[in-house]
Amino acid sequence: MSSLPSLTRLHRPLVWFAASMGVLALISAVGILVDDRILVGVPIWTKPFKFSVSFVAYALSLAWMLSLLPRGRRVGWWAGTVVAVASAAEMVLITLQVIRGKQSHFNHSTPFDDAVFQIMGATVVILWLGALVIAALLLRARILDRAMARAVRLSSLIALAGAAVGFLMVRPTPEQLADDNTPISGAHSVGVPDGGPSMPLTGWASNGGDLRVAHFFGMHALQLLPLLLLVLAALAPRFTRLADERVRLRLTLTAAAAYAATFVLLTWQALRGQALLAPDGVTLAGAGAIVLLGAAATALSLRGASPSPTPTPSAPTPTPHPSQEFTS
Repeated sequence: MSSLPSLTRLHRPLVWFAASMGVLALISAVGILVDDRILVGVPIWTKPFKFSVSFVAYALSLAWMLSLLPRGRRVGWWAGTVVAVASAAEMVLITLQVIRGKQSHFNHSTPFDDAVFQIMGATVVILWLGALVIAALLLRARILDRAMARAVRLSSLIALAGAAVGFLMVRPTPEQLADDNTPISGAHSVGVPDGGPSMPLTGWASNGGDLRVAHFFGMHALQLLPLLLLVLAALAPRFTRLADERVRLRLTLTAAAAYAATFVLLTWQALRGQALLAPDGVTLAGAGAIVLLGAAATALSLRGASPSPTPTPSAPTPTPHPSQEFTS
């Protein structure tokens, strides 16, 4: 089965949602340039821009994965549609709050703002449950070769864990718990308030932990792991070892394990209030262990392969002498 199905088999609601997010990304980029309003320390249109770009990649990846399921799998179609609708509802609310000049996440300052955030919370839960159903279907289905099937399944599970990090963000900080009338309850940052010094482009906190790092990294396993397999398949004609499906399978498992371990490390780093670019010795040791073990596993995966043997030509059958044809 081809890993690149025709466009007609892609999940249409997710494709249309991805297209709408592409349009919103362009609108948000213009907004960043022409709207001088600042919200939580960054240009006000930054959030819809980042969310829309992320959703383009996420929705198209999910649409492709659903196309790998056997035809007639209505549960998968409905789960994908639920994800598309829930995601679209979340983006409508985020954009609405930008237009109003209000913070969309964790905002309880007015009854309307509180209702917006509560609805957004519900859409996130629905989105996550829809993605969970799709992951369960992918785990059960027979799709592609073993290496790509593992990449699709493992990446969907890591993406689910990445999305679940969002639930950690709604917990009130110690400072918010101490204030009975705080209008904001929840935060992206850990150990520092939202809106402080941040990294360029991403807006992640540069002076403390930020759960958005692990959230982003985990969710985009959905694209990166299958992409790795497509690259390996493209290189197979030039590198004989990669033509062996068993090698690609071992490399897939190695990459997925390293990716999952890095996701766990990033989550742990953020929860300890540590900025991404300011790791302590323990974090560096964990990163080093992941690199060393990953490199060793990669070497073993390649070493265990053997080039495909060249068929040995069979010996020609001797032609009998005419005088021997009828001897008995």
